[in-house]
Amino acid sequence: MNGTPRIPIIGIGEDGLSGLTAAARKLVEEAEILFGEPHALDLVPAGGQARVALGTKMEDAVAQLQAASAKRVVVLVMGDPLFYGVARYLCDKLGKDRFEVVPHVSAMQTAFARVKESWEEAFLTNLATHTVENVLEQIRSAEKVGLFTSDSYPPARVAQALLDHGIDYFTAYVCENLGAPDERVTQGELAEIAAQEFSAMNVMILTRKPHVPDRPVEAIGRRWFGNPDEMFLQSRPKRGLLTPAELRAVALAEMDLGPSSVVWDIGAGSGSVAVEAAQISAQGTVYAIEMDPEDHQLIIENARRFGVTNLVPILGRAPEAWEGLPSPDAVFVGGSGRGISRLVDAAYQRLRQRGRLVATMGSIDNLAETHRLLHGYSSHVKVWMFNIARGTFQLERIRFEALNPTFLVSVVKQ
Repeated sequence: MNGTPRIPIIGIGEDGLSGLTAAARKLVEEAEILFGEPHALDLVPAGGQARVALGTKMEDAVAQLQAASAKRVVVLVMGDPLFYGVARYLCDKLGKDRFEVVPHVSAMQTAFARVKESWEEAFLTNLATHTVENVLEQIRSAEKVGLFTSDSYPPARVAQALLDHGIDYFTAYVCENLGAPDERVTQGELAEIAAQEFSAMNVMILTRKPHVPDRPVEAIGRRWFGNPDEMFLQSRPKRGLLTPAELRAVALAEMDLGPSSVVWDIGAGSGSVAVEAAQISAQGTVYAIEMDPEDHQLIIENARRFGVTNLVPILGRAPEAWEGLPSPDAVFVGGSGRGISRLVDAAYQRLRQRGRLVATMGSIDNLAETHRLLHGYSSHVKVWMFNIARGTFQLERIRFEALNPTFLVSVVKQ
């Protein structure tokens, strides 16, 4: 640093100077120039300091800070300077050694505290830099959502956009003017929020209602297989048991379906594999066997949604449920129970010659037992372990969310 003093970047709340530590308040009061977001500057009583409002062009802010480097400068921002704030940008451009960051509780953190919800697993984004349309799928599948709204996307417009896309299963909170005397928290249904106006200084929190199925997206540009998970109606709280699109694509490729194949999907869940198998084998028949009545109903609805008429949902427990079915050309067995190798064995016996069986499982014990069983029938058993992580853009950075590791076993009947 060669003796050059660091520039403090200080977070401030709606309570102004009174909410700062004594050390931070002293830095503000002794500054010769205050740089800051306009609202942050308004929270500091007029004094002898020059004031420079930071606009949307951060390149200008960098140039202005460099020009004022010989003076005592303080940068004021709302909340935590490193949480959707300017501190990260300034540190990236001018170097971390040029600054000292003094955080304040962020508006997002305060908002979650007001509605008494944890934000550890929440999807967070800033609608000043992203449109609602660009983050719809992250919102659709999230348990909780925190949104910094903007002039272009106020709470009413956000709520209406979600409703327009069939996302109606969240309770909404709009937290206005957090920390100020006129602070207000409004809770309501999305339809109620869409009909109201709110202060420009707000954070919007969404919490998913329990036991409400996802509403799948419209299947525009539908694929034969490997459709995004969001296209399927899924049960909650069991989300994540649906065979992921990436794994589904490999499984269907290994099943090597023809246009007239007879297919069994055992432990079909909400029917994603069965639906896509029915699309591929449009002249054949796919039997989706599921013992959970709720999931059985989802299979029916997903088949209707994708317009497949050759899918036959069967409510019952395997292997008893398939006793009267025609022998299959291909079988998919999905599940996590300890009895999966027993089902694989029974299904293999029913396979036609040269038929294909594919099974997925999450347990190494199930994998070892299933592999040992199938290896007794064929020397050509293939095994994969899939570790899939999906990229998501959050907190202004690319992050990867890992799916549960899954084993896949494939065999052709000799």
